[in-house]
Amino acid sequence: MTVQAHLESLQKKHVALEEELHTLMISPSRNDNEVAECKRRKLRIKDEIERLKSSFH
Repeated sequence: MTVQAHLESLQKKHVALEEELHTLMISPSRNDNEVAECKRRKLRIKDEIERLKSSFH
């Protein structure tokens, strides 16, 4: 997998996590632990995207 393809894959995962987080946040039976875990996963992916972008350019 090329760096560009990996970056695109991570960006898709980031968008999917954003959608998942939104769904969790509007749920009336929201579980704060699930929300926190989703935010952590999203942040890890964002950090990886930034790391790849900085090494790619």
